[in-house]
Amino acid sequence: MVHTGDDLVEMVWKGLSQANITLEEGDILVLAQKIVSKAEGRWINLVSIQPSARAVEIAENIEKDPRLVELVLRESNQILRTRVGTIIAEHRLGFVCANAGIDHSNVAGEGNFAEEWVLLLPEDPDASSNLIRQKLEDRSGVTLGVMIIDSHGRAWRQGVVGVAIGISGLPGVVDMRGKSDLFGYNLRITTIGVADELAAAASLVMGQADEGTPIVHVRGFPYKLRDGNLKELLRPKEQDLFR
Repeated sequence: MVHTGDDLVEMVWKGLSQANITLEEGDILVLAQKIVSKAEGRWINLVSIQPSARAVEIAENIEKDPRLVELVLRESNQILRTRVGTIIAEHRLGFVCANAGIDHSNVAGEGNFAEEWVLLLPEDPDASSNLIRQKLEDRSGVTLGVMIIDSHGRAWRQGVVGVAIGISGLPGVVDMRGKSDLFGYNLRITTIGVADELAAAASLVMGQADEGTPIVHVRGFPYKLRDGNLKELLRPKEQDLFR
């Protein structure tokens, strides 16, 4: 279990040793958002939250705890949609997700109100990824990638999948325009969200319930490592046809 102030780099290093893995050039470490948020102290006890009038109004309409709604408002740039039990928001980091990524599962605080604890997303997942990568590269002496992932729903399909919310040392998107397909035709519009593809694969290994596997080691990523960030994956508003 991860607590505020825990050293995630030390945990990664210990886990690699226990698994008899020696880091190699081009390896990637994928971390679940939840352990990063916990280590960074992103816990909030709902008992401490005083909801605003707007939060109370929204909560009444969607049958949700007004204190949680208040946190969603604080963590969001904009509320896009609401329905009973759900808020779709543009998170302050720029991506669209349910309830601003605030989570109650696998979260337990201390004191008399343990059931009132929720967890916010990391303050700056790109920066967190970069710091972890730099420390791991210093220890290992090889070039690495590090990614922080979360589980998001999708507009057109059922079920949550893993997506990247913090990236360091690997591409978010690979542009295939100008490349040839099997028949020699040049691709014109194809760009691949490789960080999200990798996030989904890592999420499959991590699991979503009580598996207790919040860190995944990746070897054989088929694209060249380079500096990358979350912004690559975010569609500009002027290109978003669904808002």
